[in-house]
Amino acid sequence: MELLQIGQSAPTFTLMASNGEKVSLSDYLGRKVVLYFYPKNMTPGCTTEACNFRDANSDIENLGAVILGISPDEVKSHGKFIERNDLPFLLLSDVDHAVSELYGVWQLKKMYGREYLGIVRSTFLIDEDGILMKEWRKVKVAGHSEEVLTTLQLLGQ
Repeated sequence: MELLQIGQSAPTFTLMASNGEKVSLSDYLGRKVVLYFYPKNMTPGCTTEACNFRDANSDIENLGAVILGISPDEVKSHGKFIERNDLPFLLLSDVDHAVSELYGVWQLKKMYGREYLGIVRSTFLIDEDGILMKEWRKVKVAGHSEEVLTTLQLLGQ
């Protein structure tokens, strides 16, 4: 599978969102999109990452960007996750991991000697024209939302 290249069009998609509506990447043309992929709702790392993005959300929005989270969880699970953590952005349900595969984040993982397919935590910054500007792969949660915010601030200068 060919990896995405900075400067190319971000793969387009339409997924069910936590608000019960279908959301397409093209809905956000004219705004930057912080598209983050995470493995699973309600897990410690994913909760921390979502809450860090929640805390940075108003600063990110002030820089003309919107946050969208994607995981293989069902829409109903997203609703509970949003409610429990007071998340101000949409979470998209990629149950068949088709979009995760488009972005190259659905990969073989290892934990406790067991191999399985799952999402490798990754974030993509897409510009107002749908072009991939930056990617962060194999994200470490600590400090990540600040790094995304700093990147947006530097782009805005």
